[in-house]
Amino acid sequence: MAETQDNLLQKIKDQGDLVRKLKAAKESSGKIQEEVSKLLALKAQLGSEDAAPSKFVLKTPKGTRDYNPQQMTIRNNVLQKIITVFKRHGAECIDTPVFELKEVLTGKYGEDSKLIYDLKDQGGEILSLRYDLTVPLARYLAMNKINNLKRYHIAKVYRRDNPAMTRGRYREFYQCDFDIAGQYDLMVPDAECLLVVTEILNSLDIGKYVLKVNHRRLLDGMFETCGVPADKFRSTCSTVDKLDKSPWEEVRTEMINEKGVTPEAADRIGEYVRLNGSSELADKLLQDEKLSKNKSAVEGLEGIKLLLHYCELYGIKDKILFDLSLARGLDYYTGVIYEAVLTQPIKIGNEDQTVGSIAGGGRYDNLVGMFDSKNKQVPCVGVSIGVERIFSVLEAKLAAGDISVRTSDIDVYVASAQKNFLEERMKICAELWNAGIKTEQSYKKNPKMLNQLQHCEENGIPLAVILGESELKRGLVKIRNITTRQEDEIPRDNLVEELKSRIEVLDIKEMNGPIRK
Repeated sequence: MAETQDNLLQKIKDQGDLVRKLKAAKESSGKIQEEVSKLLALKAQLGSEDAAPSKFVLKTPKGTRDYNPQQMTIRNNVLQKIITVFKRHGAECIDTPVFELKEVLTGKYGEDSKLIYDLKDQGGEILSLRYDLTVPLARYLAMNKINNLKRYHIAKVYRRDNPAMTRGRYREFYQCDFDIAGQYDLMVPDAECLLVVTEILNSLDIGKYVLKVNHRRLLDGMFETCGVPADKFRSTCSTVDKLDKSPWEEVRTEMINEKGVTPEAADRIGEYVRLNGSSELADKLLQDEKLSKNKSAVEGLEGIKLLLHYCELYGIKDKILFDLSLARGLDYYTGVIYEAVLTQPIKIGNEDQTVGSIAGGGRYDNLVGMFDSKNKQVPCVGVSIGVERIFSVLEAKLAAGDISVRTSDIDVYVASAQKNFLEERMKICAELWNAGIKTEQSYKKNPKMLNQLQHCEENGIPLAVILGESELKRGLVKIRNITTRQEDEIPRDNLVEELKSRIEVLDIKEMNGPIRK
């Protein structure tokens, strides 16, 4: 049996290698599918022979991870701050299924569509895991005939990408989206989305950042004046979008060799995408001999000027950079696009690493209409916070000792100095829980006092109620401040009131913030 299984495993490996070679050589889809079918048949045999328990490697799937209590504390704190900002701006929360009909997702993401996770046929429905939260929102709006909505949505999405775990790039990860749907005046909701991003990043205090902005209409006008055919706008846009990771020469080569852009057109595009600045740059480009004669480009530049003006009114102009290299490769964007980028690398281990984009979004006015039988449009603009990359920054700070994390919210530990006090401890715990006080005790009947106090110190529990026989006979209990080690006797009947007043003045937040040097 073992020998047969070993042979089968080797055949599966060899067949898998053959499939990969065929794909690398870009053989015909028919030939590749034929060999894939053989590979699946071999794997099916393995499944039928593998009825008995066998050894396997304990690991999370590629591009996923587990989160320990410290990491979850960081995540929950970050998400709570983000939700606070979303609610401050009037957003309501929705949720959608983790998978959608494949046809809902198809054709919405341009070249990134290859990263969608497809599922097996489920009773006649061809399904895929959601790639983002924006397309499901558009489907939700169209299906429910909703014309106006300000919503936030925090949930996991899935991408069959090459993961870079230390930089917050996963196959399963959270997105935090804020979107405004409805017919409103130009750039008013768009500017508020940018304000939301700055409020979130300021509250998280993860480092200096810049918010890059551009306009899809300007990009289309720029491509047109540079000599790019209209049917190559979107694919060219996807290539320009790689400028934040690749040098111009590599981007230029891809444009020419893979996207069919002429070398002359690529060189003209290169002159524009190196430009960045503020409203003065928009004024300068409006005087550009070619762009000024292009309706699409002028519309985009006028929109950028108005957006920058509104950002100045909101007091965030110093955070905004008008950058012509910003393209955002997703097909559904129609207007303003933006991306927040940390301007300083973070130290991960002994290396300085760039994190990349930590928020992005834009206007997508035509997406909802794709799902409506009468093509009824609901203009939308939104932003997605890249929380996984934010988590990676904060986890790096935790590893470097720059921040501390308190994984438990317990405020009071009920301890006993002598034996046979379990029942009294349980009574006090019940009383404190009923009063809404976060409380804990040892599950041992006669725990050692030193162990109880060590538990408080190790878990950042600020207060301990200590029971002793002589004190209880006099109707008293002791309250111990774990940090200062000061102990005070108080009447047993006043315990709840006394604890609440002490908890109010404790600086608990300091335990989840920067460590004082």
